[in-house]
Amino acid sequence: MKSELNKIEKYLIYRDSLNEEVSRVAVAWHLDHSLKVINGICDSLHKSDPEAYVRKFNMPRLLSFTLGYIPRGRAQAPQSVLPPDTIKTDDIVLQLSMARDKLKHIGNLDDHSNFKHPVFDRLNKKQAKRFIEIHTRHHLKIVKDILKE
Repeated sequence: MKSELNKIEKYLIYRDSLNEEVSRVAVAWHLDHSLKVINGICDSLHKSDPEAYVRKFNMPRLLSFTLGYIPRGRAQAPQSVLPPDTIKTDDIVLQLSMARDKLKHIGNLDDHSNFKHPVFDRLNKKQAKRFIEIHTRHHLKIVKDILKE
């Protein structure tokens, strides 16, 4: 994830870039959203009850995790991870710092630490880390397409 976080930092200078053929929102939205997801998942893993985790089969999760892919335009982000109307660069920088710190510490959590995803259901620590990677890469690909890289 270090590489992905470095890319988020690199793309900050393009924060206001927009290409409506690719996305209705600017680069800053994708960066802020990605960081809110990372930080939110890490917080949920910390707060979770590992004893309450029960593994369940989930076909969308299996497909997405196997392919390492999230289709564009399919899901709606939960309110808790939506960026504000005005996204400040300082807020993104702060969230980036928090994400780096939080990701360092999730390795120490119980393997059954978990969080509830709206589509993929309950994810344990390993699955949560995989989701963070797939989700962050998904938004970084959108940013690359916005910038036509």
